[in-house]
Amino acid sequence: MSERMIKANGVDLCLETFGDAADPAILLIHGACASMLWWESELCAAIAARGRFVIRYDQRDTGRSVSYPPGQPGYAASDLARDAVGILDVLGVERAHVVGRSMGGGIALAVGLDHADRVTALTFVTTSPGGDDLPPAALPYVEPGDDVVENLVADLRAYAGGSPHFDEPAMRLLAEEDVARTTNLAAITNHFHMDFDAPATGGFGDVRVPTLVVHGDLDPAFPLPHGEALRDAIPGARLLVLEATGHEVPRFHWSTFVDRLTDDFLAPAS
Repeated sequence: MSERMIKANGVDLCLETFGDAADPAILLIHGACASMLWWESELCAAIAARGRFVIRYDQRDTGRSVSYPPGQPGYAASDLARDAVGILDVLGVERAHVVGRSMGGGIALAVGLDHADRVTALTFVTTSPGGDDLPPAALPYVEPGDDVVENLVADLRAYAGGSPHFDEPAMRLLAEEDVARTTNLAAITNHFHMDFDAPATGGFGDVRVPTLVVHGDLDPAFPLPHGEALRDAIPGARLLVLEATGHEVPRFHWSTFVDRLTDDFLAPAS
């Protein structure tokens, strides 16, 4: 189906689904400043082809969803978690495998703990548990220019960490599409200004559902020890390391990623 606007948790959100609504659901939550487009449609279709009902959406202040004045987000992380649950409500989904990427991992954790009855499994992609003992980010400084699309491509190149799998033409096309459909470009950095007040009922060590951690070995934002620490923090979690990969899930690894995302150990109980 094509993307559509819904009312969830009292706000207007844009979403798109792939596959059969009768199949087990996978809810994809992207990171800071990123609309649902960065869960590429071809990747979503590949997951759906494995018998999953895939849901992607624009979080607040991204894409076509509700936006707020720059620097003044009218929400906190707990609201974003309730947005995710509200989307499940609108779609009639009782429980879902929730996948969070980068900052979206924090939102996925909040859903998994504060709304545990709605979650069958969790996957954390390029996410960090935090901690002073972990290596700091090693992102190069990117001098901004006058072109929004080129600035975005430059940032994506930096986050790729020198990966040979970085597809610059494909990223530029996505960036152009994202910029063209975003309601308020000035507000996309609002995620960095919100209060991260969730989860309220614990941390990574309190996760009690099957969990997959996915991390690139060249990730300059959260170097690989962040992914390893996250695996160690979650009881029974498994780690998938994407070789020669930065803070991304490049097309080169989609087949492996889809295989692991739809693995039996992450499937809902029958």
